[in-house]
Amino acid sequence: MASNTIGNDGIILRDARTRYRADQREENGARGAYDAELRRSGGAPRTEVEVRREVAPSDVAALLGTEGDVVVRARKMYDGERLIQLVNTYVPSDVADAAGIAQEDTGVGGIISRMREAGFDQGAEATEDIELRTATDEEASSLGLPTGSAVMTINHVGSTAGGRVVEVTQHVLGPGWKLRYAAPLV
Repeated sequence: MASNTIGNDGIILRDARTRYRADQREENGARGAYDAELRRSGGAPRTEVEVRREVAPSDVAALLGTEGDVVVRARKMYDGERLIQLVNTYVPSDVADAAGIAQEDTGVGGIISRMREAGFDQGAEATEDIELRTATDEEASSLGLPTGSAVMTINHVGSTAGGRVVEVTQHVLGPGWKLRYAAPLV
């Protein structure tokens, strides 16, 4: 089952039911879920990455349970020349250092695969909160939206089986997204 597809109308369907599985993230040497998804649907994935260390925003620090520096992976993600999302990932410094993810290219499967190899497997659970909010001026400008436009955001929180939060990723989606989730009915 493909995790993301791009329809003929340009709408990106993000299917969270399978996108975090290792076989999906690592398919054909992909550098993570985004790379694999766009390639699978015929897109042309391209990512601009900036890696830095800084103190996490207070809401992120509370989720990570840390007050110190974190590694931030700030990304602009494209399909060809079309910017489709802005993504900031925050990882505790000890996890980032152990997993070797403080460089731009984190290899096949991306940071989730590197964390798994370092003993911080997120196979247990991930929570995603979706919110509609007003874009910041910088987000609106980057995404080609009028000032004051609404953007959909996904706040992804990845935890180990022991309950430690090892990743908070904040996605700001450009126009043309549809999200799909599944929930148990029992």
